[in-house]
Amino acid sequence: RMPRHAKKLRDHDINPCLAETDATTKCMDDNNYNKDMCTDYFLKYKNCRKFWHGIMMQRKRDGVKPEMPSAEERRKILESMG
Repeated sequence: RMPRHAKKLRDHDINPCLAETDATTKCMDDNNYNKDMCTDYFLKYKNCRKFWHGIMMQRKRDGVKPEMPSAEERRKILESMG
């Protein structure tokens, strides 16, 4: 059984950067944990976290609940941005 915290991180509605997390992990596995080989993946992950953190903080300021949009809402937000 997965610990509750780990389960949350695997939940698309909670973790907006699941794809980036998985891609980074796979890169690290494929490259014998040589971080230099995965710089692009780390950057994409970092940018993803920064982007959704900004959205979350804005929703918090605006009193919108939940603060993190659901996976479906996030898809619509990204589509509206092109």
